[in-house]
Parts: sequence; C-alpha cells; structure tokens
Amino acid sequence: MVGDLMPLDIVGLEVRRRGKRLLGPITHRFGLDGLTMVIGPNGAGKTTFLKALHGIERISAGDLRWATSPEDAKGRQAYVFQTPTMLRRSVRENLAYPLRLNGVRGGDLAKTCEAWAERINLSDALERPAPRLSGGERQKLAIARALISGPDLLFLDEPCANLDGSATADIERMLADALDQGTRIIMTSHDVGQVRRLAHDFLFLHGGQIREAGSSGQLNDPQSIELKSFLKGDILR
Repeated sequence: MVGDLMPLDIVGLEVRRRGKRLLGPITHRFGLDGLTMVIGPNGAGKTTFLKALHGIERISAGDLRWATSPEDAKGRQAYVFQTPTMLRRSVRENLAYPLRLNGVRGGDLAKTCEAWAERINLSDALERPAPRLSGGERQKLAIARALISGPDLLFLDEPCANLDGSATADIERMLADALDQGTRIIMTSHDVGQVRRLAHDFLFLHGGQIREAGSSGQLNDPQSIELKSFLKGDILR
C-alpha cells in the first residue's frame, strides 16, 4: 500500500560532482497519491533529481525520509529511463524477468505476460526480440515491465520524448490505469500539454532548485518569472 510508503520528505537534498553543485538544496514533501510532474528546461536537474530519489544517484547532502525503512522503500519502486534498456531477449522474456525475480513461475507467469502484452498491443510480438521493436513499442514494454510486479511508486524520466502522438496516447492511458490501481507516479516531462492532461501537481526546476510548485491548475497562473518564461517557450539560462 502506498499509504505506508509515502509521504516522502526531502530535506536539504544536494548532489555535487567534482565540486560543482548540480542539484539543491531541495526541501519538499511528496504526498500520498497522484502523479507529480517534474518540469523545467534542459539542464535543470530533472533526471538527477529523479535518480537521487530512486537511489541510483549519490546524494552529497541532505536526507530522504520515507514513511517506511529505506530498504523497504527501495523494494517497492520501479524506474524507467528516458531511453529504456531492453534485455536482448524476446518481449515475453522481458516481461517475465521481473516476475521471475519475485518468484512467479509456471502458468501464472505465462498468463501474466500474455495479459500485459495484450494491454500494450504486443500480443503478436511476444516472441520477437525486444531490441527490434519501434521506439514507442520499446517504451511501452519498458513501462509494462516496470508495472508488471505492482510497484507502489513508479519513476519515469521523459517517457514520451521523441514519440509520435499515437505512442504518447498509449503511454498516457497506461499511466492513467496505473494511477487508478493506486500506483504513485513521479515523472519528468518537457510537454506542458502532457502536464495539464496527467499531473495532479508539479515541480518546476531551474538551476538545480525548485523555483515553483503547486497543483497543475497553478500553471494557468504561474508566480515565478522563470516559470512564466518556460511556459511561453523562452530560452532559460
């Protein structure tokens, strides 16, 4: 249950490399449910922020305070990279991999893989090598592979970058279904339209810091100069 994983309190989070601060300090609370969109220009620190939250980016200062132990929290999350890594195996084996790690075997394994393949319109491609799929198909498979074990929290880094409208719509439907099932989602996006369609709330990052945060409706009345410029499509330095 998400209720005993979240909220997540971030206190004074910083990420530095070679003496340069890339992120922070950031203090923020992620609530119990919904979809939070992290937005901002290229180089704002969005991917670094997501990786730090998931534990795959070393934190230089600060603290992440889950509602449970860090070890328990780690086991209940999934992360999908902007360019997903496919196992050099079939679509079926990519879907089966996380299930096998969780001890699923036999008929249950096969039925679950086939059900998810149908959900992402890849039933006819179950035996096809996953690296040969189109970009949109690979991204849908990566998200299905992340969701198939039922994580309480899903991190997504620009999941619809460089995809056409059809693939984007399919992925947004997947995320809406995941939200309906109670999955907490934190994702990055450059697409303001997508933020308005999907997000319950947002964080606007610029220069490695949160410049504004609020409900998605607040995008209609931004408070910071930087967010106003970003929404107009201006170049931020």
